Amino acid sequence: MLSHEQIWSAIDALAQRYGFTASGLARKAGLDATTFNRSKRLGPDGRERWPSTESIAKILAATGASLDEFISVVTRRGPAPSRTIPLIGFAQAGSGGFFDDDGLPAGAGWEEVAFPGVTDEKAYALEIAGDSMLPLYRDGDTIIVSPTATVRRGDRVVVKTVEGEVLAKQLRRQTAKTVELASLNPEHPDRVLGLSEIAFMARVIWASQ
Repeated sequence: MLSHEQIWSAIDALAQRYGFTASGLARKAGLDATTFNRSKRLGPDGRERWPSTESIAKILAATGASLDEFISVVTRRGPAPSRTIPLIGFAQAGSGGFFDDDGLPAGAGWEEVAFPGVTDEKAYALEIAGDSMLPLYRDGDTIIVSPTATVRRGDRVVVKTVEGEVLAKQLRRQTAKTVELASLNPEHPDRVLGLSEIAFMARVIWASQ
């Protein structure tokens, strides 16, 4: 039998896995920001409150996680197992030879970093350099990128152009011909790129800050 604590801990863990706080995950799922607050987990009389199946369905849709993934988080015992994923500096990522035509890590020059809880076998890590992505990402932060995750409006994404430029932006809108990207740093301009200009676009699923 699943416990009240297991279910709520799994929601917290899923939020962290995909780069959200519990309230951030609620907003992403279209729920009230306080839906997953700790104060909502017990009633005034101390009786346990459980999240609804609708709320769980909405956070799975918002993160792209499967029901099997959520159940595995619920039933996991002990710390999440670590595995290594490829790591490269953000500036290096713009150079040729580090990605294949599908935007997956390729070639030499990648380092390896141990990271728990990443189930996407194609995920990789980028280390931020400089201040162009302040205030969201700072110099030295690490972001985990999933090239296989579904990208939706409002997601933070890494985009590489066919010219070799690598951008970390927020997806504002995508049409049949263009992609509109909002800058994470207000001092840097938003971008509109034609699909023919984009080599690949992948979703940021976690950030170290």
